[in-house]
Amino acid sequence: MTENIDKDYVCGDFGEVTEWLQIKVTVKTERLDDLVSLMSMIDSNLLIEDLSDIDLKTCYGDLIDEKILNADKSHASVSYFVPKDANIADDMAFLRDRLVSGGFEDAKTEIIGLCEEDWANSWKEFYKPFKIGKIVIVPAWESYAAEDGEIIVAMDPGMAFGTGTHETTRLIIGLLQKYVKEGMSLLDVGTGSGILAICGAKLGAAPCRAYDIDPMSVRVANENIRESGLCDKITCDQSDLLKQVKNIAGGYDIICANIVADIIIRMTPDVSPFMSEKTVLLASGIISERADDVVACFEENGFEIVERAEDNGWCALAVKLK
Repeated sequence: MTENIDKDYVCGDFGEVTEWLQIKVTVKTERLDDLVSLMSMIDSNLLIEDLSDIDLKTCYGDLIDEKILNADKSHASVSYFVPKDANIADDMAFLRDRLVSGGFEDAKTEIIGLCEEDWANSWKEFYKPFKIGKIVIVPAWESYAAEDGEIIVAMDPGMAFGTGTHETTRLIIGLLQKYVKEGMSLLDVGTGSGILAICGAKLGAAPCRAYDIDPMSVRVANENIRESGLCDKITCDQSDLLKQVKNIAGGYDIICANIVADIIIRMTPDVSPFMSEKTVLLASGIISERADDVVACFEENGFEIVERAEDNGWCALAVKLK
């Protein structure tokens, strides 16, 4: 999915509640470029929804929703937004004429009513401190008085994946608390917001190295690492899975991969050089229906499953070299 939309145009002044209309046209994916050209005659701020853009070989992070992975990729949509009290009759007449003359016989046009707050920030009111074992994930803008034994992890996920609230992240944070020991080295593949590397470091792991293919995630993760005061323990850089990962002598003690089943399967044949016989690899982001496929892949590549945890249709695995 790609976006080219100005935030202030959609939201108005921050803090206001503004009502908008979304003018959305859906066509077959092969006609997307033609539709973009047509609709750019009306407005230069377009929202382009094209699920065929998602490439499992390069796209990963805290979570790719299975609904997106399994969605219809044969159609794509282009939208623009106007105030709800705007006169859109001319726009609609223009669109109808150009869609017909452009041969978009199967195009679907929708007018969708929106009531948008500041969409970049309004979600924050629903993101509250929550506890996973002895770790408490606290939004960076919230205050929290820690109780004895609690480990506070302050997070601002920004535009990266990784608030910690999803089952996949909760599962792997639970496993981290079981397997991380003081002074262990840790590698986090597909770090998103940096939450797992930060949790690992708070549990005593060092050095910790985190990587993500998305430069936005790398930027957000580094901000969270800096705000957590962990720059001496964690480094975060860009890498396509393991391609640019810097190894350490003897391999990492803990490897985290909270991505999706297909990416874990893709990574598995290449991960053993980063491991020793004592290394524990924690894999999450696996829907339960795909867990057996991931287990089979690990076993075929010389690994054994030492623990399997499940929560609400999601699975996380702890594996070691045989």
